[in-house]
Amino acid sequence: MNDIELMNRAADNIRILAASMVEKANSGHPGGAMGGADFINVLFSEYLIYDPEDPTWTGRDRFYLDPGHMSPMLYSALTLQGKFSLEDIKQFRQWGSPCPGHPELDVMHGIENSSGPLGQGHAIAAGSAVAEKFLEARLGSVMMQHHIYCYISDGAVEEEISQGVGRIAGTLGLNNLIMFYDSNDIQLSTETKDVMNEDTAAKYRAWNWNVIEINGNDVAEIRKALDAALTEKERPTLIIGKTIMGRGAVKADGTSYEHNVKTHGAPLGDGAYINTIKHLGGDPENPFVIFDDVKKLYADRREELKKIVAARRAEEAEWAKANPEKKALMDTWFSGKAPKIDWSKVQQKEGSATRAASSACLAELAKQVPNMICASADLSNSDKTDGFLKQTHSLKKGDFSGAFFQAGVAELTMADMCIGMMLHGGVIAACGTFFVFSDYMKPAVRLAALMGVPVKFIWTHDAFRVGEDGPTHEPVEQEAQIRLMEKLQNHKGQDSVRVFRPADADETTVCWEMAMENMDTPTALIFSRQGIAKLPEGNDYQQARKGAYIVAGSDENPDVILVASGSEVSTLEAGCAALRADGIKVRVVSAPSEGLFRRQSKEYQESVLPYDVKKFGMTAGLPVTLEGLVGIGPNSRIYGMKSFGFSAPYKVLDEKLGYTGENVYKQVKAFLGK
Repeated sequence: MNDIELMNRAADNIRILAASMVEKANSGHPGGAMGGADFINVLFSEYLIYDPEDPTWTGRDRFYLDPGHMSPMLYSALTLQGKFSLEDIKQFRQWGSPCPGHPELDVMHGIENSSGPLGQGHAIAAGSAVAEKFLEARLGSVMMQHHIYCYISDGAVEEEISQGVGRIAGTLGLNNLIMFYDSNDIQLSTETKDVMNEDTAAKYRAWNWNVIEINGNDVAEIRKALDAALTEKERPTLIIGKTIMGRGAVKADGTSYEHNVKTHGAPLGDGAYINTIKHLGGDPENPFVIFDDVKKLYADRREELKKIVAARRAEEAEWAKANPEKKALMDTWFSGKAPKIDWSKVQQKEGSATRAASSACLAELAKQVPNMICASADLSNSDKTDGFLKQTHSLKKGDFSGAFFQAGVAELTMADMCIGMMLHGGVIAACGTFFVFSDYMKPAVRLAALMGVPVKFIWTHDAFRVGEDGPTHEPVEQEAQIRLMEKLQNHKGQDSVRVFRPADADETTVCWEMAMENMDTPTALIFSRQGIAKLPEGNDYQQARKGAYIVAGSDENPDVILVASGSEVSTLEAGCAALRADGIKVRVVSAPSEGLFRRQSKEYQESVLPYDVKKFGMTAGLPVTLEGLVGIGPNSRIYGMKSFGFSAPYKVLDEKLGYTGENVYKQVKAFLGK
């Protein structure tokens, strides 16, 4: 072990860099970074195993930061590792900087996750731990012997998502998960005692966690806790470290600035900053310096890691030689490429609900994609993810040979854990619940979109046709919300989220094909509760790949074009016979994905939805859902919901709310002025 004095000096070096980054940017959070410097230094300089030459090595330990506002601490430690330059961190929070205010996924620089709203980071870490266990069950302990480290703060403990993480990680016995809780008793606007008086240690022990309470600024205690965590065989470990907010900070008058709320979310300020840097052994005129002895500390660790990694890679090579088939599988799983699937094996039943059609697809995916995990928030028999479950069994403590993740009633935790599974690598994750409950998941969906993590979000019971459950369970505004995100692009210029709402069972298969092919962004799959009539015979379902396509009445000069997604497509078609009998030339367009449609050529878009032709849209959601396709003005009309819904059998609701072929005929005739 390294000399304690040297370790404290290295932690002070992190404090100097962190405080200086915030001061130079005149923006950020120095206090927490300064308080957590001791733990992060011990972990990064003595415990974390990674390949200094290959940041993507599959056998590396993963470190996930939950409180993204503590990015100065992480960037400083990664600078000591050699992942960032001093020039990089000088540009903290500036345009084009590799060091944004909150960390964003950048594995090459050692950042394993984007830190979103508090709480999501440690859910992602728990999901990563599940992925490691899942892969160990298939590949063995030689290839999967790493640990998942996570750093949380008071905010994460207070956020409701912590209950889901605590419960699930304890129930599954994720002993490969080691979480450090930076308990500094200070929040942005108050001391924690003003808002929280629970016994956090007792709570986590009740969840079956190994809880260790230490002085989080003491090197010896940190080491002892990490050693104990690494030998734990049955439980995840929570290290509660009592730390000092703004450790080492000194005011302009020379008095202590430690344990002060003001250090949480603002630069220390001229006088305090200068005194603090001097107090920590730095030069206020030239603070962006790595001390020579600290530089050697981390250089020695790099050399030590090279030997550790060389030995591990030798073990991996022997394993690969003895297990060529498993090695080929592992290479494929970690490639990030879409799996090869024989979709011809999916047999759909005409007229079935699209959730049932999704179930048929999931059954084949369970058989054909051995590295896929499917999850459900206690609704598998209703969201029909049980199609997957019937081909495997649930993940359980001590047995990760199954592939179904029963998350319990915890939609946000489930979604973030699925993100973590995919960030770990080697796993494809999907998760299901009712569409109305997607409201609980929006922070995770947004984070997945920002990072480009291709989780498959399965949302069923897609409209007011949930029926008897009433308006509290009937999604009306949810499709409009997710399609707003569909209009955003990620940093790669791709749709941030791919959204599919198929019109019948066979279109569902094509939508699932596209979802599994999409390994760049998350996919939202929105399915019906009730059965849906099959689209007209002769329909080329592969045209759904273009986002919107003609499914009936392909007249070159239609009088009106009817546009919808999901079950409303068949409702429109039901009204067409009477319209055609009146001599009206009608075209029906199914638009499962506006985002994909907008990526087609202008010529194709014009061929499907000519600009100068009247368009009538029908949606079981808000009218705005279709405005991007149907337009606004005298040549456009959208029939949609104006209320939250009602409690009644869905067929009654169809009649009362006007979602019938008869009403389509009536509405279109009125629209055309005939």
